Amino acid sequence: MATSGNDVSEGAPRRALGLDLRPLRSSRDFRALFLAGLVGTVGAQGTYVVIPYQLKQLTGSVLAVGLLGAVEIVPLIIFGLLGGALADAVDRRRLILWTESVLLGSTLVLLGNSLLAHPQTWVLYVVAAVSASADGLQRPSLDAIVPRVVAHDQLAAASSLSVFRWTFGSILGPITGGTIAVAIGPAAWYALDAATFAVTIVCFLTLAPSPAAPGSARPSLRQAFGGVGYALGRRDLLGTYLVDFSAMLFAFPVALFPFLAPRYHEPFALGLLYAGLPIGALIATLTSRWTTRIRHHGRAIVAAAVLWGLAVAGFGISSTLVVAMLALVVAGGADAVSGIFRMTMWNASIPDDVRGRMAGLELLSYSTGPELGQLRSALVASATSLRASVISGGIMCAASCALLAVLLPTMWRFDATTDANVALVRSQRAAA
Repeated sequence: MATSGNDVSEGAPRRALGLDLRPLRSSRDFRALFLAGLVGTVGAQGTYVVIPYQLKQLTGSVLAVGLLGAVEIVPLIIFGLLGGALADAVDRRRLILWTESVLLGSTLVLLGNSLLAHPQTWVLYVVAAVSASADGLQRPSLDAIVPRVVAHDQLAAASSLSVFRWTFGSILGPITGGTIAVAIGPAAWYALDAATFAVTIVCFLTLAPSPAAPGSARPSLRQAFGGVGYALGRRDLLGTYLVDFSAMLFAFPVALFPFLAPRYHEPFALGLLYAGLPIGALIATLTSRWTTRIRHHGRAIVAAAVLWGLAVAGFGISSTLVVAMLALVVAGGADAVSGIFRMTMWNASIPDDVRGRMAGLELLSYSTGPELGQLRSALVASATSLRASVISGGIMCAASCALLAVLLPTMWRFDATTDANVALVRSQRAAA
């Protein structure tokens, strides 16, 4: 008997801890997505560390590093909405392949620029904007294709595996990228990142075609903003977007890591700071079987976001590398739990004909928040201090997420065992 993605179904694992591997065993396409995502995340997250490191080398400015988020925000908004509309109107596999080619070209530009005698800072900003545009076009299709290739009762497991894939890559990528950039130079890492695309493109080529649903409208601004109307009509979904956005806007101190690392007087401190959040997320995902037994997803999302904010504030207070790492590990674990429940709730309750557009909105919530968060943390740090920026952001995050739970009670009351939207999507999947 089929159940929702967050309930224990027939054949589902009964252990409370561990990682549920059923989607990898049962879906060839999910295996391809998993491998491509794992390898791609290593490359992308390494470059995510190396670009600000190179910019710090060239400028020595906190604000210059923070502005990376500012140049990415507009492309993410525009192309995130467009990518969501395209995901509901064209073959998702084809769109993924085209955008992956653009991302490869961007990495090659970074490599070429870093090999110059005098690398240009403007190239880093342009590549950041182009990469954000391609990511905005690609990510909704990657997210929306998962419910098509994974059984409905395995969606929670697929969400945990997706978070695990991201966190594992986000540990290996920053440590490797940061170490290579410091020891050899940014060019060495950009060359390695470019090589990872050989794996991702091959994996995406093996995916089955994923055409638009019959009767889908042609992509347009009206269609793109139709997803906004659907989200506004479902306050439970709207709450998940706003909670995640608030958490990242107020409590995302990653742009400050290159400037905070020297206080710990260790050459490996920068890599460890970048790895702290994904290490916590990895631990959370490796013990995530319990998430399949939770039915009130909204409450879990809010609780995890509040814990994230408090842990980030604790990181700001810390004066030793050990305490700082512990705080970041707790924050990363809380963020991973929030992500698992958000993805499960989205995939289990959003119909396929609007899934791409809603994935575009989801991209905006979890991508624009960090970009604006980098800018906010840099501006506050410039006006006050590094410590004040981190601590105040963590406190504001916890307070704003708790307030959203009060203002949007349907999110707090969401119950996957009784929700009408979950039942609708389950019946559509069964009919298909």
